[in-house]
Amino acid sequence: MFSNEVLFFLGFIVVIGFMLLLDLGVFSKKDHVVKFGEAAIWTAVWIALALGFYFIIKTHGDLIHGIDNYAQLEQVKDKYAPHLKLIPGNFEESLDIYRRNMSLEFITGYLLEYALSIDNIFVIILIFASFGVREKYFKKVLFWGVLGAIIMRFIFIFVGSALIQRFEWIIYIFGVILVYQGGKIFFQGSEDEKIEPNKHPVVKFTSRYLPVYPRYVKEHFVIKKHGKWLFTPLFVVVLIIEFTDLIFAVDSVPAIFSITKDPYVVFFSNIFAIMGLRSMFFFLSNIMGLFRFLKYGLGVLLMFIGGKMLAHHYLEEIGFKTAYSLYVILGILAVSILASVIFPKKNEEVPNLINDSEEPQEQIKK
Repeated sequence: MFSNEVLFFLGFIVVIGFMLLLDLGVFSKKDHVVKFGEAAIWTAVWIALALGFYFIIKTHGDLIHGIDNYAQLEQVKDKYAPHLKLIPGNFEESLDIYRRNMSLEFITGYLLEYALSIDNIFVIILIFASFGVREKYFKKVLFWGVLGAIIMRFIFIFVGSALIQRFEWIIYIFGVILVYQGGKIFFQGSEDEKIEPNKHPVVKFTSRYLPVYPRYVKEHFVIKKHGKWLFTPLFVVVLIIEFTDLIFAVDSVPAIFSITKDPYVVFFSNIFAIMGLRSMFFFLSNIMGLFRFLKYGLGVLLMFIGGKMLAHHYLEEIGFKTAYSLYVILGILAVSILASVIFPKKNEEVPNLINDSEEPQEQIKK
C-alpha cells in the first residue's frame, strides 16, 4: 500500500510529465524557432499552473502527508515546520494554519527559484552562442536539459533533506556557500562572461573519452559513420547544459531549504520553476541586456538567503515569518529591475546573443 506522500508525488509527476510533453514538443516533433508570442503564452501558462498549485496546497495541503488528526499534524509540524504555532485541541484551525504556511512556503520557494533561474538563462544563452547552435534546435536541446534537471533536482532535494534532518549543522555550511556565492556574483556582476568551447571541462572530457563527430548534423545527437556510432556536438551541448544546471543546483537547492525543510514543497516549487525555464528562456533571450542590475540583485538575494540560514535559530526565536522572506525577495527583485529601467546602459545596443546562421560559428575539435 502506497503512502499519501507517494501517491501525491506520483500524481504530480504524471501531470507535470504530460505538460512537459505538451510544452516541449514531443507531440510536435518538427523543430522550429520559438517566437516571442509563443514563449510569452507558455510563460503565462506555467506561472498560472504554479499559482493554481499554490491554491491547491492552501486548501488541501494536508493531503501530501496524509494528515487525519491533531497528533499527525503535530508530528509533521515538528519535523518540517517547528516554528509553527498550532492551537492545542483545535484540529481544524491548526490544520488551516498549517495549510496557509505550507502554501506560503511553496510560493516563496517558487519565486526564489524562478529568480535564480534567470542567471541560469543568461549562461544558457552564452552556451548556445559560443557553440553556434542554430535557434531552431534550442527547443530540442532544452527539452532534454529540463528532463535531466528534474532528475538531478529530485536527487539533490531528497538527499539534502535527509542530511539536514540527520545533521542540522549542514544548514550552516549551506549558508556559508550562499553568502560566498552571492558576494561573488555581486562584486563580479559587471564583468563580461565568456565561454571558450574547446576549453570547457565537459568538451575536454567528451573529446577524450567519447567518439565525437567534429560537426553538427542537423538535429541529431548521434550518427553512424563507417559502421561506428558517433556523438555530435549537439549532444555535447546538452551535457554542458546539464553540467551548468548541476552547478546552479548547488546554489538554488540549499537556498530554498532556508524557506522550508519539507522536501516535497522544495521539490514542487523547484519543478514548477524549472518547467517554466524553457519558455522564459525564449521570452527573455533577446532582452536580457535591458536588466543590467538584475545580476547584482541576485547576488544580494543569495547573500540574504545565506545569512538567513546562518541565523535561522535566532530568527525562529524572534518570530521571523515566511511572509517576511517573500517580501524581501520581492523587494530585491523590484529594486534591481526598477534600477535597470531608470538607469539603462547609455550609447550601447542591447546585445543579441542568439545566432541562427546556417553554419555553426564554432565547432568542437577533437
